[in-house]
Parts: sequence; C-alpha cells; structure tokens
Amino acid sequence: MLTVSNLSVQFGKRVLFDEVNVSFTGGNCYGIIGANGTGKSTFLRILSGKQEPTGGSVFLETGKRMSVLEQDHFAYDEHLVLESVIMGNKLLFDIKREMDSIYAKPDFSDADGDKVGILQVQFEELDGWNAESNAANLLSTLGIDEALHNTSMKNLDNKLKVRVLLAQALFGTPDVLIMDEPTNDLDFETISWLEKFLADYENTVIVVSHDRHFLDAICTHISDIDFGKISHYTGNYTFWYESSQLAARQRSQQNKKAEEKAKELQEFISRFSANVAKSKQATSRKKMLEKLKIEDIKPSNRRYPGITFDQIREVGDQILRVEKVALSSGGEVLFKDINFTIGKGDKVLLLSKASNTTTSFYEVLAGSNTKPEFGEVDWGTTVTFSYLPLENEDFFKADISLVDWLRQWAKTEEEQEEVFLRGFLGRMLFSGEEALKKCEVLSGGEKIDDI
Repeated sequence: MLTVSNLSVQFGKRVLFDEVNVSFTGGNCYGIIGANGTGKSTFLRILSGKQEPTGGSVFLETGKRMSVLEQDHFAYDEHLVLESVIMGNKLLFDIKREMDSIYAKPDFSDADGDKVGILQVQFEELDGWNAESNAANLLSTLGIDEALHNTSMKNLDNKLKVRVLLAQALFGTPDVLIMDEPTNDLDFETISWLEKFLADYENTVIVVSHDRHFLDAICTHISDIDFGKISHYTGNYTFWYESSQLAARQRSQQNKKAEEKAKELQEFISRFSANVAKSKQATSRKKMLEKLKIEDIKPSNRRYPGITFDQIREVGDQILRVEKVALSSGGEVLFKDINFTIGKGDKVLLLSKASNTTTSFYEVLAGSNTKPEFGEVDWGTTVTFSYLPLENEDFFKADISLVDWLRQWAKTEEEQEEVFLRGFLGRMLFSGEEALKKCEVLSGGEKIDDI
C-alpha cells in the first residue's frame, strides 16, 4: 500500500533517518513511537509529501488516496465548515468546483456540456452526490451542531476546529490515514468515539500519539524509531513494551536455557492474545500474535527519562481545599460552586467536555494569571506545587541553549552551575551536544520534558 525506500534525513551533522526501508500494508494500524526528537512528526510529514527527505523515496500504490489530519487550525478559516470537510477528498472537491465553474458560465457551450458529462461520471464514482450529507453526518457524530455546518471556520474556537479537521481527515474513507497527535484538544467522549472508529477501520492508519492508552486501543503494529531506523512489531503498545522488557531481561540471564526462555515468551504471547478486546482490529491483532515467532521479539534499546519526585518535607493531611469557586469568560459560565477537598495520598482525575474549562480551572488552582470570581482556593501550609500548562510556546521563544534556558529557574548558586544543569538535562535524555541546542527548535515532546 505505502512503501518507504532508502529514506535518509539529515539536518546539518545530525542524521535523523539512515537508509530506512519499511512498508505499511492495508487493514493495519501502525503506532509510530520513539524518544522525543527522533523524528516522528518529521517522518509523517515526509510520508504525506509535506517535506522532502535528504534521500530515498515514498511510494503510494496507484489509485490509492491518502488523507492527513491537519495541524494548522487556521488553514481553512476562509471556508465554510461543511466545505472544509469535503476538501478532505481533494479529487472530489476539485471535480465539484470545476463543475460549478462550468455551470456558472454565461456562454455555456456544447463542449462545456460534454465536459460536465465526463465530470459527472467521475463525481458519481466518488459518491459525490452524497458528499454533503456524509460530511454533515460525520460532523454531527463529532459533536458539531448542524447550525454550525454552514458557518465560516474562522467563527469556530480552536476546540471545534480540531473536530472539523478530524472530520476532514476521515471524510471519504481514505486508503491511508495519517494522524499526528489526533487526541490533542479532544474531550474524553470524542477520543472514545475515535478509538472505536479506528479500531474498526479497514484501511491503513499511521499515527503518532503520546497517549499509550489510545495506541493500545487502535494499533495492530508498533513502529519503533531507534538509531535512525524504523522497525515494525506486531501488537499494541503495551504488548511491545512488555515483550521487549521481557526479552531484555532474558538476554541478561546467561544461565537460563534457551528452551526455558522460549517457553516463557510463548506463554507471554498466549496470555496477551487471550486478553485482546473484541473489535475487527483486535481480532486481527490476536491472529498476528498467535502466529508470532519467538525470534521476532527483540529487546528495546530505548532509554527512558529519569523522573524522580523528592519531597522537601513530609506533607500534612490537607493538600487542597476548594470552596464555592466560580469563573466566567465572555459572559459564559465556565464553572461555579465547585467544592472539594484533597487529602494526603489522594489521586484525582479532572474530566470536562470543554478543554478550555479544564485549562481555566487548573490555572485557578495554580494561581497563574487567572483568579476565581468567587470562592477560595486554599493549599495546605506544607504543600509546594508546580504547574504543567497545556500551552507552552511562550516558554521557548528565547534564542538560547537548553542549559541557559533551564538556568532561568535555578534557585541556588549550585543549581546555576553548568555541571548541575547538564546533569539535570541528562536525566531527561538531553546529554552531550543535545544540552546545547536552541530551546526554540525542540519538538513538542521535548518541550514537555523540559517543562
């Protein structure tokens, strides 16, 4: 379906991909994983033709259509919502636009009639007469009210635009669907719907996501980027991770007999196959796992950040008390009469259909530029806390190295020393020259690591 041959990508002295050869076949969902900065998003841009590689080629089977989830939320601001969705099938949209242009001619000729006749045949083959109703159904399924279908995209907030762009990518059942972080800015219900949709999708899906639960729900394969190469592994993320860890442990057990290792791995495969959920892709994944050979499971070379949380002191029983907190924005009530208490050892998940409401609530808790209109937020006297914001671009606009960037938050003379800063960055996998690169060129995942 989609083949990558001898792909190489290099930025200056840095080699991102080196002679990569890999194929993506129909009916499978591939989760692209790799450490931050290894080129996951770059690889998707090359597959979609938005970026040229240093060497090699990408070939899409003749007659197949590729669709890409757009990341630019403003790209379609001058178009209507319904029209933006139909634009997901470029050939269909171009034919429709050409037909409309010919019909609008004041001097419509016999030649124009012949041309329209040919276009209508192509239009019908693409199910063009049902395009608007199909697009409308897709929008409604994603929670876009029918009253908004014929409004301009520029009138929607970013959260709704994300759903429209998702509908655009899914429209017309593309043969190859490419998605970079599709769950960003989606609420829990929409993510659940997308998981089910992709789990039953019969064509090829290639996705990058930091959400391992999402990858577990949809993937038949994990495609690991490591040392400039890409390797496919059967199964979802959890199977890849657990099997690679098991293989790594076995490799270190020099005295263990080969037949014992094979039996242990086979039992692991059988146990995991039995736990696969019920869906078209899950059934397919189960069959793949049952056919998997022991030698196909490899230990991972992945390094993981050394994240530790050292308490300055033991906290008391009261962590946080929120009483009658309320906030509005632009005349809209975001939340009101919020009351709860968090005690020592509690773990709390906050859910909302509107991500801007969630963000505003977190900002109120953190006291970062957003104050509640009513109510009180009271942190325990023994508590210190930090806030990881959803939007972080403003943190990385300075043209400085990571070492100097991190120094901005140093509180003591020791923390300001380069040795200390490099050691801290090293634990987050920014070692050697990586610690000296400019903060403004970091990938999205690397920025999260730094914050």
